[in-house]
Amino acid sequence: MSSDPNCIFCKIIEGKIPSRKVFEDDELFVFNDIAPWAPVHFMIVPKRHIPSMAQVTPDDAALLGRIMTLAPKLAVEQGCRPYPQGGFRIVVNTGAEGGQEVHHLHVHVMGGPRPWLRG
Repeated sequence: MSSDPNCIFCKIIEGKIPSRKVFEDDELFVFNDIAPWAPVHFMIVPKRHIPSMAQVTPDDAALLGRIMTLAPKLAVEQGCRPYPQGGFRIVVNTGAEGGQEVHHLHVHVMGGPRPWLRG
């Protein structure tokens, strides 16, 4: 499993920086955002260091599929009301112009009663 010693998310995954963990398995680490934009705001992060969505390959299709199928389950577990009255938003920022601040692929899942701080 590749890791970047200078990456803050790699350090969180390794337990070197504390986080409020939501879920973990062999491939994924999920934790609450430290500056949430919504009542529910967590990030799904692959344990393998992938800098951004721009670097994913066809070999990553199963991993991305796992992320997208895990998101709704965790959203409800973390307090989002179920679809269709409730719901959540999935955001993946890619590159500087896409608003990416940490260069380790991560999927934001945000939900809960509106209005939200942002978005």
